[in-house]
Amino acid sequence: MTSLNGKRVLITGATGFIGANLARMALLEGSDVYIITRTESDKWRIGDILGDIVEYNADYDVDLLDQDKLNRIIARIRPEVIYHTATYGGRPGQKDTLKIVQTNLIGTINLIKACRKFGFDLFVNTGSSSEYGVKERAMHEGDLLEPVNDYGVSKSAATQYCRAVAKNEDLPIVTLRLFSPYGSYEESTRLIPSVILSCLKGMKPKISSPYFVRDFVYIQDVLDAYAKLSNVPCLSGEVFNIGSGKQCTVGDVANKIIELSCGGFELETGAPQAWPNEPKKWEADISKANDILGWKPKYDLENGLAETIRWFEKNINLYGDCRDAT
Repeated sequence: MTSLNGKRVLITGATGFIGANLARMALLEGSDVYIITRTESDKWRIGDILGDIVEYNADYDVDLLDQDKLNRIIARIRPEVIYHTATYGGRPGQKDTLKIVQTNLIGTINLIKACRKFGFDLFVNTGSSSEYGVKERAMHEGDLLEPVNDYGVSKSAATQYCRAVAKNEDLPIVTLRLFSPYGSYEESTRLIPSVILSCLKGMKPKISSPYFVRDFVYIQDVLDAYAKLSNVPCLSGEVFNIGSGKQCTVGDVANKIIELSCGGFELETGAPQAWPNEPKKWEADISKANDILGWKPKYDLENGLAETIRWFEKNINLYGDCRDAT
């Protein structure tokens, strides 16, 4: 069990949607925050807090794929809590299979190897609902993993490695398997930001097919799940689904945004499409997180969207260049 106050917290992927929000949360909790960034990382999400955190980038010759270099950086930081969110392959256009495997699996293995040399209180691996593949009912942590793409394969392999090394060596490593987070600092090309930004700019929102289903979970609920792990006895190797527990169509989400923000617009959709392996069921069974962590979402879809819309109204200047970096 550990509290974040005064802890050395290392965040990988801190320039991304989840990582940037975690960095802000850790700072608010009184942590000493360290981040590892890539040369090409766009730091627009954390530009205003860079003065409050310690960044290790190309100037320090750090690389998650180079064990020796990574060992040297970890030896300097000696992190007590690690939030591992660095990822690749979950967005359209990220199709380099080798890079997917290197980033999601090898990077995870190397980071754990480096951190365990010095000990740590908590290592949180950020998983994905894509690990499950196509299911016909709400996805449960005990389900057989049957991923249908390179990203899902690599993320499931990373989770399995985390489980194995945690169990074999009694290490405090936990995986949070995220479904479809949304909220502050999400990239503009994603469904919810794209519809919100269209409304705020007085443009008719457009989406492809309105029939795809997802389990959307508000970012503050996601952060609450990470925080819960710092306040309960660590269960080495455990995996927890983090979603709303309810699926909805992307068309319903888009129409709700229109209702809450601009009204008057009619959603423009493309022709119905049948994507390979597109599921008819995409919903998290969140009973395990509730039972063991005492976690459940506090925001329903309408409240989460309303909060997100208000945030975008106040921070639309950040999206002047149509930010789409992950």
